[in-house]
Amino acid sequence: MRITGARVHLPSAAGVALVRAAKAEGLAVSCDVTVNHVHLTDVDIGYFDAQFRLDPPLRSQRDCEAIRTGLEDGTIDAICSDHTPLDDEKLLPFAEATPGVTGLELLLTLKWAREANVLLVKAFGRIKPAPADVLKVPAGRITVGALADVCVFDANAAWRVDPLKLKSQGRNTLFLDYELPARVRATIVGGHLAFEAR
Repeated sequence: MRITGARVHLPSAAGVALVRAAKAEGLAVSCDVTVNHVHLTDVDIGYFDAQFRLDPPLRSQRDCEAIRTGLEDGTIDAICSDHTPLDDEKLLPFAEATPGVTGLELLLTLKWAREANVLLVKAFGRIKPAPADVLKVPAGRITVGALADVCVFDANAAWRVDPLKLKSQGRNTLFLDYELPARVRATIVGGHLAFEAR
């Protein structure tokens, strides 16, 4: 980056301290982290549960805390879903199972923000519009004349994750039976209602 001046985006925040140092130096670097790595650690894998086979793998509690700090101070630009719905591929032993998990419907998991006393508007900003800002595309903001891409959610509607109620093709979720603090009520994409909770 120093030599070429190229912009670099890292799809994982495993090296939060390195990204922070690069940004302090003024280098054009950005990074994201998955919602799974914000909330879970290697301890959650249990006895090599294939559902928890991810790429990159879940890290230690120390790494999870570094990720949360990076989200709070802006080192980490965005949270992504890493949505990889799978079915039978997760029935194999841990080492043979395909990495991935359903994530899109659970992207609005703001549990970390509540625990760290991060303002909701700041936490939500890591989900949207931050990804659009990283990609430098005109999306993710409510402005006059822009296409309406809106997520309507209730920040105080706690709900328990039930895989049978997920809409995704794959229902393998790491948040099985977790109680999450916010629930999406409607999603509007390009001005059209794409989802509405019943």
